[in-house]
Amino acid sequence: MKRLQDLPHKLADAPDTVLAERAGDGDVAAFETLARRHAPLMRAYARRLVRSPEEADDVVQDALITAWKDIGSLRDVAAVKAWLMRIVGNRAIDTGRRRKSHENFADQPDQADHQASPEDVAVAGSTRTALNSALARLPEQQRRCWVLKEFGGQSYEEIAEALGISVTSVRGRLARARTRLVTEMEEWR
Repeated sequence: MKRLQDLPHKLADAPDTVLAERAGDGDVAAFETLARRHAPLMRAYARRLVRSPEEADDVVQDALITAWKDIGSLRDVAAVKAWLMRIVGNRAIDTGRRRKSHENFADQPDQADHQASPEDVAVAGSTRTALNSALARLPEQQRRCWVLKEFGGQSYEEIAEALGISVTSVRGRLARARTRLVTEMEEWR
Protein backbone atom coordinates (compact mmCIF):
# COMPACT_ATOMS: atom_id res chain seq x y z
CA MET A 1 0.00 0.00 0.00
CA LYS A 2 1.33 3.44 -0.97
CA ARG A 3 1.84 5.86 1.85
CA LEU A 4 0.84 9.49 1.46
CA GLN A 5 4.27 10.78 2.58
CA ASP A 6 5.88 8.89 -0.35
CA LEU A 7 3.91 10.92 -2.90
CA PRO A 8 6.04 14.11 -2.91
CA HIS A 9 9.20 12.04 -3.42
CA LYS A 10 7.60 10.23 -6.33
CA LEU A 11 6.46 13.53 -7.84
CA ALA A 12 9.99 14.90 -7.56
CA ASP A 13 11.19 11.96 -9.65
CA ALA A 14 8.42 12.26 -12.24
CA PRO A 15 9.24 13.62 -15.70
CA ASP A 16 7.91 17.02 -16.74
CA THR A 17 5.36 15.46 -19.07
CA VAL A 18 3.69 13.53 -16.25
CA LEU A 19 3.75 16.55 -13.95
CA ALA A 20 2.29 18.82 -16.65
CA GLU A 21 -0.50 16.34 -17.41
CA ARG A 22 -1.36 16.01 -13.73
CA ALA A 23 -1.16 19.77 -13.17
CA GLY A 24 -3.43 20.25 -16.18
CA ASP A 25 -5.94 18.06 -14.39
CA GLY A 26 -5.74 20.30 -11.31
CA ASP A 27 -3.05 18.51 -9.29
CA VAL A 28 -1.54 21.30 -7.17
CA ALA A 29 1.35 19.15 -5.88
CA ALA A 30 2.39 18.29 -9.45
CA PHE A 31 2.39 21.97 -10.42
CA GLU A 32 4.37 22.89 -7.30
CA THR A 33 6.95 20.27 -8.27
CA LEU A 34 7.21 21.76 -11.77
CA ALA A 35 7.54 25.23 -10.27
CA ARG A 36 10.31 24.15 -7.87
CA ARG A 37 12.11 22.35 -10.67
CA HIS A 38 12.10 25.23 -13.14
CA ALA A 39 11.99 28.32 -10.90
CA PRO A 40 15.80 28.76 -10.70
CA LEU A 41 16.12 28.89 -14.49
CA MET A 42 13.03 31.09 -14.76
CA ARG A 43 14.48 33.46 -12.16
CA ALA A 44 17.89 33.56 -13.89
CA TYR A 45 16.25 34.35 -17.21
CA ALA A 46 13.99 37.01 -15.69
CA ARG A 47 16.96 38.55 -13.88
CA ARG A 48 18.67 39.14 -17.22
CA LEU A 49 15.60 40.81 -18.68
CA VAL A 50 14.58 43.17 -15.88
CA ARG A 51 16.26 45.72 -13.62
CA SER A 52 16.42 44.10 -10.23
CA PRO A 53 16.15 40.82 -8.35
CA GLU A 54 12.87 42.05 -6.89
CA GLU A 55 11.43 42.65 -10.37
CA ALA A 56 12.70 39.23 -11.45
CA ASP A 57 10.92 37.59 -8.51
CA ASP A 58 7.72 39.45 -9.42
CA VAL A 59 8.05 38.35 -13.05
CA VAL A 60 8.50 34.70 -12.03
CA GLN A 61 5.58 34.90 -9.61
CA ASP A 62 3.34 36.39 -12.33
CA ALA A 63 4.56 33.76 -14.79
CA LEU A 64 3.74 30.93 -12.38
CA ILE A 65 0.28 32.33 -11.72
CA THR A 66 -0.33 32.53 -15.47
CA ALA A 67 1.06 29.03 -15.95
CA TRP A 68 -1.21 27.59 -13.25
CA LYS A 69 -4.24 29.20 -14.88
CA ASP A 70 -3.31 28.07 -18.39
CA ILE A 71 -1.61 24.70 -17.93
CA GLY A 72 -4.83 22.85 -18.68
CA SER A 73 -4.72 24.26 -22.21
CA LEU A 74 -1.06 23.34 -22.84
CA ARG A 75 -1.09 21.26 -26.02
CA ASP A 76 2.41 19.80 -25.89
CA VAL A 77 3.18 18.76 -22.32
CA ALA A 78 6.66 17.69 -23.43
CA ALA A 79 7.45 21.37 -24.04
CA VAL A 80 6.44 22.59 -20.59
CA LYS A 81 9.91 24.01 -19.82
CA ALA A 82 9.98 26.07 -23.03
CA TRP A 83 6.39 27.14 -22.39
CA LEU A 84 7.29 28.37 -18.89
CA MET A 85 10.29 30.27 -20.26
CA ARG A 86 8.12 31.91 -22.92
CA ILE A 87 5.71 33.08 -20.21
CA VAL A 88 8.62 34.52 -18.21
CA GLY A 89 9.89 36.36 -21.26
CA ASN A 90 6.46 37.80 -21.97
CA ARG A 91 5.99 38.90 -18.35
CA ALA A 92 9.44 40.53 -18.37
CA ILE A 93 8.52 42.44 -21.52
CA ASP A 94 5.29 43.55 -19.89
CA THR A 95 7.26 44.75 -16.86
CA GLY A 96 9.63 46.70 -19.09
CA ARG A 97 6.76 48.29 -20.95
CA ARG A 98 5.10 49.31 -17.70
CA ARG A 99 8.15 51.17 -16.51
CA LYS A 100 8.89 52.50 -20.03
CA SER A 101 12.63 52.07 -19.66
CA HIS A 102 15.21 50.89 -22.13
CA GLU A 103 17.65 49.87 -19.44
CA ASN A 104 16.70 46.25 -18.80
CA PHE A 105 19.88 45.20 -17.08
CA ALA A 106 20.89 46.33 -13.63
CA ASP A 107 24.43 46.04 -12.44
CA GLN A 108 25.04 42.73 -10.77
CA PRO A 109 26.57 42.80 -7.32
CA ASP A 110 30.16 41.68 -7.16
CA GLN A 111 30.53 38.14 -5.95
CA ALA A 112 34.28 38.12 -5.82
CA ASP A 113 36.30 35.23 -4.57
CA HIS A 114 37.68 35.95 -1.12
CA GLN A 115 41.18 35.38 -2.57
CA ALA A 116 40.72 37.84 -5.45
CA SER A 117 42.75 41.00 -5.49
CA PRO A 118 41.05 44.40 -5.47
CA GLU A 119 42.20 44.85 -9.08
CA ASP A 120 40.57 41.54 -10.12
CA VAL A 121 37.35 42.55 -8.39
CA ALA A 122 37.36 45.93 -10.14
CA VAL A 123 38.04 44.39 -13.56
CA ALA A 124 35.32 41.77 -13.07
CA GLY A 125 32.83 44.44 -12.03
CA SER A 126 33.73 46.64 -14.99
CA THR A 127 33.47 43.71 -17.38
CA ARG A 128 30.08 42.76 -15.99
CA THR A 129 28.89 46.37 -16.32
CA ALA A 130 30.16 46.53 -19.91
CA LEU A 131 28.44 43.24 -20.80
CA ASN A 132 25.17 44.39 -19.25
CA SER A 133 25.38 47.63 -21.24
CA ALA A 134 26.18 45.78 -24.46
CA LEU A 135 23.30 43.37 -23.87
CA ALA A 136 20.94 46.27 -23.19
CA ARG A 137 21.81 47.73 -26.61
CA LEU A 138 20.95 44.50 -28.46
CA PRO A 139 17.56 44.32 -30.15
CA GLU A 140 15.13 42.63 -27.77
CA GLN A 141 14.72 39.40 -29.76
CA GLN A 142 18.49 38.95 -30.11
CA ARG A 143 18.96 39.61 -26.40
CA ARG A 144 16.29 37.07 -25.45
CA CYS A 145 17.88 34.39 -27.64
CA TRP A 146 21.34 35.14 -26.27
CA VAL A 147 20.23 35.07 -22.63
CA LEU A 148 18.36 31.78 -23.08
CA LYS A 149 21.38 30.19 -24.77
CA GLU A 150 24.24 31.57 -22.70
CA PHE A 151 22.66 31.92 -19.26
CA GLY A 152 19.83 29.43 -19.57
CA GLY A 153 21.85 26.76 -21.37
CA GLN A 154 18.92 25.98 -23.65
CA SER A 155 19.23 24.28 -27.02
CA TYR A 156 18.27 26.00 -30.27
CA GLU A 157 15.08 23.93 -30.33
CA GLU A 158 14.15 24.90 -26.77
CA ILE A 159 14.76 28.58 -27.52
CA ALA A 160 12.67 28.35 -30.69
CA GLU A 161 9.83 26.78 -28.71
CA ALA A 162 10.12 29.30 -25.88
CA LEU A 163 10.02 32.29 -28.23
CA GLY A 164 7.61 30.83 -30.76
CA ILE A 165 10.03 31.17 -33.69
CA SER A 166 11.89 28.78 -36.00
CA VAL A 167 15.26 27.21 -35.18
CA THR A 168 16.67 29.03 -38.21
CA SER A 169 15.54 32.36 -36.73
CA VAL A 170 17.17 31.45 -33.42
CA ARG A 171 20.46 30.68 -35.18
CA GLY A 172 20.35 33.96 -37.09
CA ARG A 173 19.50 36.06 -34.05
CA LEU A 174 22.22 34.39 -31.99
CA ALA A 175 24.80 34.92 -34.75
CA ARG A 176 23.93 38.61 -35.02
CA ALA A 177 23.92 39.02 -31.22
CA ARG A 178 27.30 37.31 -30.86
CA THR A 179 28.84 39.39 -33.64
CA ARG A 180 27.65 42.61 -32.07
CA LEU A 181 28.72 41.57 -28.56
CA VAL A 182 32.19 40.55 -29.76
CA THR A 183 32.58 43.95 -31.40
CA GLU A 184 31.32 45.88 -28.37
CA MET A 185 33.32 43.82 -25.88
CA GLU A 186 36.58 43.88 -27.89
CA GLU A 187 38.44 46.00 -25.31
CA TRP A 188 37.62 43.45 -22.59
CA ARG A 189 39.17 40.49 -24.39
